[in-house]
Order: sequence, then C-alpha cells, then structure tokens
Amino acid sequence: MSRERFVVHLPVLATDLEGARRFARSICRALGFLADVDRNGTTVSTEDAQCVRHWVYCDRLLDGGRRCPRPADHDGACGKGGQR
Repeated sequence: MSRERFVVHLPVLATDLEGARRFARSICRALGFLADVDRNGTTVSTEDAQCVRHWVYCDRLLDGGRRCPRPADHDGACGKGGQR
C-alpha cells in the first residue's frame, strides 16, 4: 500500500508572523523523532489568508535535493545550520 502526503492545519495564536514561525519551529523540534514529519516543508499563514503561506525554514534546495535546514530569511550562506 503506497502512502500519500497530507498537510495538517493546526490553528495557534501568535502576536505576529515571527512569533508564529517560532511556535512552528518549537512544534517541529517536539515532533522531530517522527520520521514521517517533513520539518523543512513547514509553512504558516494567517487564518483569513491560508493561501498565502510563509516558510518557517529556508526553502532553498541544496546539493542532493535536500532543503537548507536554517530558518527562513536567515543571514549568511545556506547549508548546515540546525534549528533556532
């Protein structure tokens, strides 16, 4: 049986976009032990504009097709960096 990808929408309260991104990174760290969670594909949006998504992690592809693990809009070069 093949598996499909799904997106789970989990509404949360935050004071601003950066606060929502920090909250999402915390959720990703807490669920990091689950192999089926695509942490680097995480996005956030406002409840009233769910079609406008903001990356939580950098969306640039690295060699080998993997995404940069650094936060979105990070300073410096992409690459190994870990989570904030």
